[in-house]
Amino acid sequence: MTRPTSEAEYLASLVPASVRGVSRRTLLRGALGAGTLLAAPSLLAACGGGGSTSTGGKATGTVTIGSNQSDAVPKAAIQAVMDAFQKANSGLTTKINTIDHNSFQENINNYLQGSPDDVWMWFSGYRMRFFASKGLAGDVSDVWKDLAGMSDALKKASTGDDGKQYFVPSTYYPWAMFYRKSVFEKFGYTEPKTLDEFKTLGTQMKKDGLVPIAFGDKDGWPAMGTFDQLNLRVNGYQFHVDLMAGKEAWNGDKVKKVFDTWAGLLDLHQPDALGRTWQEAAQTLQQKKAGTYLLGSFVAQQFSKGAEQDDLTFFNFPEIDSTIGADAIEAPIDGYMMAKRPKNEAGAKKLLGYVGSADAQNIVVKADPSVIATNDKADQASYTALQKKSVEFVSQAKSIAQFMDRDTRPDFASTVMIPAIQSFLKNPKDIDGLCNSIENQKKSIFSS
Repeated sequence: MTRPTSEAEYLASLVPASVRGVSRRTLLRGALGAGTLLAAPSLLAACGGGGSTSTGGKATGTVTIGSNQSDAVPKAAIQAVMDAFQKANSGLTTKINTIDHNSFQENINNYLQGSPDDVWMWFSGYRMRFFASKGLAGDVSDVWKDLAGMSDALKKASTGDDGKQYFVPSTYYPWAMFYRKSVFEKFGYTEPKTLDEFKTLGTQMKKDGLVPIAFGDKDGWPAMGTFDQLNLRVNGYQFHVDLMAGKEAWNGDKVKKVFDTWAGLLDLHQPDALGRTWQEAAQTLQQKKAGTYLLGSFVAQQFSKGAEQDDLTFFNFPEIDSTIGADAIEAPIDGYMMAKRPKNEAGAKKLLGYVGSADAQNIVVKADPSVIATNDKADQASYTALQKKSVEFVSQAKSIAQFMDRDTRPDFASTVMIPAIQSFLKNPKDIDGLCNSIENQKKSIFSS
C-alpha cells in the first residue's frame, strides 16, 4: 500500500479489510450462530421517553441517546452537541442516558435485544457490522443521502454486509506513545526510533525516578493496544489483520514472539496494572511520575486544557524489525447507530444527520481536543497542536488498524483475549501454554 496523499486516501486506509475486499463474511456468519454475545446480566436500560409526531414531515418529540461517554470531558462534549441540536431544531429534545463505558460495552447485546435508546454510541468496523447483521441496528442509508463532508471511504466503513449504512462517524483518534515535552526537556530525552533505543530510554527513566511506561488494565481492554502495537511491529499489518480474522494460529511462533517481546518489556511497565484504570495510569503521566504512556489520544482528557495539554505530545511505537518497519498504526473511528425499531425514528435520523455534520463535529473537537473530526468540512484551523499532529501522524501511515476488540469477533475479544492477556500479565513465563489455550478457544468460537 502506498503512502496516502490526501485525507480521503487516508480514510480509505481506515476501512476494515472485509470492506476493502478481504472478506470476513464467512466469519460473520459463524458469529451469528455463536449464540449469545456478552451474556452478562444487562446493566443497560433505556429510559425511553421518546415517541414522535410528524407534522408536514417535521420531526418532533424526544430522542433518547445511549451514551458510553461516561468520562467528564467526552460527556460534556456530547452534552454540548445535543444542546446545539435542540437549539437548531425546535420541537425536538434529547435525553442522554449515560452508562459507564465498560458496562455499556460488556452488556451491549442484552441492551440491543431489550429496549434500547433511539440512538446509541458505538464503533465502526467488525463490531458495527456484527450487530447490523444480527438485525439489532437500524438502516440509516437515507441519512447518508444528505450527509455532506463524508468521504466514500467513511461511507464504506459505515456499511454493513448487505450494502446498507448502519453507522454515522463522528471522530477518530490515533494510538501512540504519549509523553510530556517538559519531562523530556528536563532530562534531555529524545524520541526513540527502535525498540533497543526505547529500552535504553526506559532504563534511564528508571534511574531518573520515573516509571518508563504508565500502564493500567483493570478494565481489560487497554492492554490489547500493547499487543496490537507489538504484533504490528513484529509480524506486520497483514499478519495482524489475518490473526484478528481467525486466519492465523495463535500458538504459532509468530504470536509467541510477540508475547516474548512483551515479557522483555514488562519491567519498564508500571506494576500492578490489573488494579489500575487507564485514567489512573494517565494521571501518572499527567503528574510527571511516568515518562511515557501507550494509549489513544483520548489520554489528553486527563490533562487540563491549555498549557497542560500543549505540553502533551507523542511518538510512534518504535520499530522492532527493520524489514517490517513502523508504518502501521491504529486509529479507531467512533460514532452513532440507530436502534432497529426506534421510538422516534424521524427524530433519530434528524439527530444522526446532525452529529455527522461539520457543525456538530466542530463542537465535539473543541470541547474534547483529544479527538479529530471525520467530516472533511470541519474547521481544522482551530485544532490544537496535538490534534494537528494526530492528523499528520495518521495521514503518513501506510496501514491502519482499528483496535483488537473492533477488528475481531466481539465474543472472542471479550471472553478469550481479555482474560488471556491479563493472565499473561500475571504470569508471563508460560507463553506456550497461554498461546495453546487461546488457539483452542479460537477454534471453538470461530467454527461455531
